[in-house]
Amino acid sequence: MSTYVYGIAASSHPALPDGMDGVGKPPLPVRILKEGELAAIVGDAPEGLRPKRNNLLAHQNVLNEAGAGGPVLPMRFGSVAPDDAAIRGVLAERAEHYHERLKTLAGKAEYNVKASHDEAAALHRVMSENPEIRTLTEANRQAGGGSHEQRLRLGEMVVAAFQSLEVEDAVELRHTLEPVAEAISVGPGSTGWLANMSFLVDRTSPAAFLDAVEAVRKSHPHLELRVHGPLPPYSFVEPGPSQPTDTRAGSVGSQTGGG
Repeated sequence: MSTYVYGIAASSHPALPDGMDGVGKPPLPVRILKEGELAAIVGDAPEGLRPKRNNLLAHQNVLNEAGAGGPVLPMRFGSVAPDDAAIRGVLAERAEHYHERLKTLAGKAEYNVKASHDEAAALHRVMSENPEIRTLTEANRQAGGGSHEQRLRLGEMVVAAFQSLEVEDAVELRHTLEPVAEAISVGPGSTGWLANMSFLVDRTSPAAFLDAVEAVRKSHPHLELRVHGPLPPYSFVEPGPSQPTDTRAGSVGSQTGGG
């Protein structure tokens, strides 16, 4: 049977609560798989696993319980290896890397920040900062809406201004938050977001980071910021997207930890 992987810890990591269950319906037991000085938090992989709410919450709960006892490298939902032997092989092969990551991420949490524009407020800013757009808008208004060419030109100018503002805001958001975090991971772009970034922050003292987020909110009222955290540091297990195993492991799906 395939093995589901929740995370990686030191073999000296405190044991999980007795009888702890994880993903699956019914939920399947969680167990510890040790290899040298490392341990993987695993369970049998249920057939037909899907990213439904109960499974996502179960995955998160296991990591929360494990993280309370010390540093854990969290794997994303849906991380599966062919069997226990494949996991032991990877723990042995990548022991140096995992030890370094455990040391680096000890006491750290991830905060994911997504940014989008409040369209009305962003349009107001675009209009206030671009006299050419204001002039053409007024000319079209006085001309009863303007010609097709004039309306088309105005639309193109507004779109270009919006795109420029998105780039400007994304860069400024990063430059403001990066100095108050220990590391940054830029997430994949998606429709509706002008920025999607995760930051590594000291779990015990996140105030400076959260204060910086609030400062951006106040100084940029046209920006809508969505902050998720503290989260297990999913985005920092690897320099890039993290997976628990190499080519000997498969995945039945992956959900970002940052939301």
